[in-house]
Amino acid sequence: MSAPFDLGLPPRTGGLTHVLDKGLGPRGWEDVLEMAGEHIDIVKLGWGTSYVTANLDRKLAVLRAADKPVVIGGTFFEAVYSKGKLDEYKRWLGELGLTHVEISDGVIDLPRERKLELVAEFARDFTVLSEVGSKDSSVEYTAAEWTSWLQEELAAGAWKVIAEAREGGTAGIFDSSGGMRTELVGEIAAAVGLEHVIFEAPSKASQAWFIKQFGPAVNLGNIPPEEAIPLETLRLGLRGDTLKEVLLGNHQS
Repeated sequence: MSAPFDLGLPPRTGGLTHVLDKGLGPRGWEDVLEMAGEHIDIVKLGWGTSYVTANLDRKLAVLRAADKPVVIGGTFFEAVYSKGKLDEYKRWLGELGLTHVEISDGVIDLPRERKLELVAEFARDFTVLSEVGSKDSSVEYTAAEWTSWLQEELAAGAWKVIAEAREGGTAGIFDSSGGMRTELVGEIAAAVGLEHVIFEAPSKASQAWFIKQFGPAVNLGNIPPEEAIPLETLRLGLRGDTLKEVLLGNHQS
């Protein structure tokens, strides 16, 4: 990035931006990467979109050329598991050249011990992102359950654990009306460690809250591709929502 002058921006010390792709084509990704590539760390092909995407190889080639890791959404993993196709799935991931995999149980009933076995099994060949939280907005786990499960999945071999919110921010660490379960998030951050967790935060309001609460280096997920630059301005304090806390040095923590 070539800046016109030095604004004294705070140095970035981390903070993954995990982008949710819902069907963007190769040329669309070329445009996104040209303008925002340096602000994108990992790309998730949402739920089962990869299975019905035409010319998927071309799309992956564009992302690979930009050195962007790609992971297929956890809901597709759940479909594969439910249909007894794990071996075929591993083979397909290899054929696609994917090095990352997401394991989740947001929809299906997957026993805890079996999920941990799957995390360990896939971690032998892939970089695992393991997601915790139900996609059913009526299901609310306790903070003790969240923190225990996240820690267990890290211990089983997950590279990062994801705190579920869905693409609309209406489940998991959010309630059904879109409100943040702030006490729960705080307990997760304290018990599991910010560096290990990707918090799904699809809205500007939730992204700003996380940055004001935990600082610009918080890992945020389910970011729409077109929101990668707006999120970066939040991280740098170049948007009104975080200017005082980040750029002007009034961060709370």
